[in-house]
Amino acid sequence: MRSAATARDGHYADLAKVPAVTLGFWIIKILATTLGETAGDTVTMSMNLGYLAGTCVFAALLALALAAQIRASRFHPFLFWTVIVATTTVGTTLADLCDRSLGIGYLGGSALLCALLAATLYAWHRNLGSVSIQRLDTRAAEIFYWLTILFSQTLGTALGDWVADPDAGWGFGYGGGAALFGAGLLVVVALYQWPRVSRTALFWAAFILTRPLGAMVGDYLDKPVAAGGLALSRYAASGALVAGMLLLAILLPQRAERLERVARD
Repeated sequence: MRSAATARDGHYADLAKVPAVTLGFWIIKILATTLGETAGDTVTMSMNLGYLAGTCVFAALLALALAAQIRASRFHPFLFWTVIVATTTVGTTLADLCDRSLGIGYLGGSALLCALLAATLYAWHRNLGSVSIQRLDTRAAEIFYWLTILFSQTLGTALGDWVADPDAGWGFGYGGGAALFGAGLLVVVALYQWPRVSRTALFWAAFILTRPLGAMVGDYLDKPVAAGGLALSRYAASGALVAGMLLLAILLPQRAERLERVARD
């Protein structure tokens, strides 16, 4: 019998390569998702590269960062958050590409990404028996983990735009959309008080909800006043968010999540 906490090189390990879920984790996560929106818009709109070129640029950066993350033997905070930011910027440009350039609309994009996210979680659980971040002890689990994150980040942009847009969506606006998704997070926090509610399900619910929340905040910062935003410079907003993430990553505790020890043959 071997421990499920076996590292990739065959040595026993107790720690995952992802951060423990703390208040600091969620604060940095929201900043990262907000940065994904402003940085994605900076490249596709302010630099006029367009959604396809922007998606290719960020996808290349994601591939490089993700390869380094998977090859790493332990948790590296700055590497982990670099991959998170890469997934959220790819998510922003890819969702905009699907919704706008490909013409499937916010509803079509949101439905497609919901289906991909659900299918990934189902395949992960069916093949490995758990979608818990405390069971990221194999290469396959890591791949499912990052696929789930990528689809959730992309869904967040499509869903956020659908909720906010007054012409092609629900018309909540950026402030109303942020309040809506913020209320959803409060429901998750309330459910956390019941021990019988799956902590894994609550984690993924919160992880998914923070993406459209960040998208709403990002759009509110850089969209024109006439569209309900503050019309701040995308460059300045993105720079401030990067600085804030770096500062918090240094000041707030960044420890690795502990792996569950489960006996396997």
